[in-house]
Amino acid sequence: MKKVLTVCPYCGSGCQLYLCVEDNRVVGAEPANGPINEGELCLKGHYGWDFLNDTKILSKRLTKPMLRYTRSEPLREVEWDEALDYVAGKLKTIKEQYGPDAIMGTGSARGTGNETNYVMQRFMRAVIGTNNVDHCARVCHGPSVAGLTAIFGSGAMSNSIPEIEDADCLLIFGYNAADAHPLVAKRILRAKQKGAKIIVVDPRKTEAARISDLWLQLKNGSNMALVNSFANIILAKGWHNDYFINNFTEGFAEYCNTVKKYTPEYAQAITGIEPDLVEAAMKIYTHSKNSFILWGMGVTQFGQAVDVVKGLGSLCLLTGQIGKPSSGVGPVRGQNNVQGACDMGALPNIYPGYQAVTDAANRKKFAKAWGVETLPDKIGFTITEVPHAVAAGKLKAFYIIGEDPVQSDPDSGGLKKALNDLEFVIVQDIFMNKTALYADVILPATSWGEHGGVFSGADRRFQRFRKAVDAKGDVKDDWVIIGELAKRFGYELTYKNTEAIWNEMISLCPSYAGATYEKMERQGSVQWPCRTLEDPGTDYLFKGNIFQTTSKKGIFFATEWRAPAEVPDEQYPIVLCTVREVGHYSSRTMTGNCWGLSQLADEPGYVQISVEDAARLDIEDEQLMRVTSRRGSVISRARVSDRVKAGAVYMTYQWWIGACNELTIDNLDPISKTPEYKYCAVKLEAIADQEEAERQLIASYNDLKRKMGAEVS
Repeated sequence: MKKVLTVCPYCGSGCQLYLCVEDNRVVGAEPANGPINEGELCLKGHYGWDFLNDTKILSKRLTKPMLRYTRSEPLREVEWDEALDYVAGKLKTIKEQYGPDAIMGTGSARGTGNETNYVMQRFMRAVIGTNNVDHCARVCHGPSVAGLTAIFGSGAMSNSIPEIEDADCLLIFGYNAADAHPLVAKRILRAKQKGAKIIVVDPRKTEAARISDLWLQLKNGSNMALVNSFANIILAKGWHNDYFINNFTEGFAEYCNTVKKYTPEYAQAITGIEPDLVEAAMKIYTHSKNSFILWGMGVTQFGQAVDVVKGLGSLCLLTGQIGKPSSGVGPVRGQNNVQGACDMGALPNIYPGYQAVTDAANRKKFAKAWGVETLPDKIGFTITEVPHAVAAGKLKAFYIIGEDPVQSDPDSGGLKKALNDLEFVIVQDIFMNKTALYADVILPATSWGEHGGVFSGADRRFQRFRKAVDAKGDVKDDWVIIGELAKRFGYELTYKNTEAIWNEMISLCPSYAGATYEKMERQGSVQWPCRTLEDPGTDYLFKGNIFQTTSKKGIFFATEWRAPAEVPDEQYPIVLCTVREVGHYSSRTMTGNCWGLSQLADEPGYVQISVEDAARLDIEDEQLMRVTSRRGSVISRARVSDRVKAGAVYMTYQWWIGACNELTIDNLDPISKTPEYKYCAVKLEAIADQEEAERQLIASYNDLKRKMGAEVS
């Protein structure tokens, strides 16, 4: 048996592991001594490799290109030349007829790696001629990038994950690390054991809330009001850092004016938090030597997400809790390479290395390197704007790599209509999924474990991941597929290997210039910025309190709280909030095809409901129940819990039958265009005939699995 060192393909922590291989088959996984996990793994790390063996538990691996010339035909297997010739011909026709901006493409935040994202954004910009390229950071931490860039000049974690355990205070805001990032949760526990004070802001009693010193159980949708009240009490008590403010920041006077009215007493009417708790929390935060703010999608998936990110960052500026070890901001990214897809410029407004497409000098540099005369200067569409752009007749083709937006994006009914209305849909993936059912062409790619490259962890950490087994079937690496497609446009986009792609990329990005494959191999990982060959990388940002804004100063921000777009009413009296669970990942095509993980839970998933609401509606634990919003209606299974408050329910998004995104609203943050997954209005209903509901559930589930090519008994 051989053991291949690689990086876990699930959350953004970046844990290293060994894949155990016998006869070109993965038979197990063992933890490696990586800088994040230090010889430990979570459930997904231990048991999340089985999908590589094409178990067909949930869906089948794609092993041959598939195509249909009309939507009335079934997809049929074809050879690569037929599939790629057809894709190139259709894209050329659409570009000629409607212009390059009628075509949208995605990168992927999952197992494809940084090199594929670099090649894909280059294809869209240099070959198609549009900045319409985006990926799923848009639906999770897009607000973190936009908000932190605005106030600090850099949109990533300021400190490394290992530094969490040495903080004296952790302010954990809308972040359930135990389910989202179990090895980060371990660092939180270690910090607690070392004496750190833990403050948790969350409407649910999460595992972090359970061990916290202070739990602020705010009302759903009141984040901005609470952050403003934090600033208000710090100023009122004189706990702010005058030296830091005077020397390293801008905009303090306007900031003070905005937060002036948000006394803890005023904010209580919005947040439900007792003023004494606000004061106690900020006393700990400001009086601790090193305070570290961690947040997740409980901050970023609201219509006012970017504002809240800026508000949290401004707390650091107000107190000087940044620019030093174990002190700063930690937006902990969700999927394993969502940081990397951003780093590589799979976004509609930036090139790799966060270089703006609107800057003429940047366009000239990349155009020269990529051998084209010009590059587009207009910021492209985001993926969350696709349904609206299709309805407006602006988008005609969608090239989707490693994403399943029908499952993962809000208001999936609206997205399905958009896919039906598009003239051409291409899906490039490793499994059949709900989105692929709408495709005109499916291009089968190799999976994590079957190719190598570089991932970026949540703390700006480049790490090599490696091929362990040869892929089965007629599949190709993602970047090879894109290169062969580019050739059909008369454009050379071929590389010898992933290192050649990487070397081209770092030659164009000053922040990554010294992060070579050799250095990653030698050091185990490299955190950017890493500007020279001699530079080992950067563990924490803003040393010397020098920020990356134009003025080199931090820029304060505060604004008025505004309510979510769709508040409960008589017809839909309950708040729905989407969350994560520990055993499954993304749209479940990987974890749902792993035997061990598939045993943890199955369709239709669960809806967490309070004891009070369950009793009022006569719903018992484990019973099937119906959840309905203005956009759709699904059944799910009740999980009656004393960890949630009356008036709100919580669902995870990976289930096909209990698909919460049939219900969610596509209200977007005005800056980041991130959806408000954490808040929409629903009604709940008990189901009288449970036996019939169970029969219908099984029938619907088996029908979907057959469409996905699973083996159904």
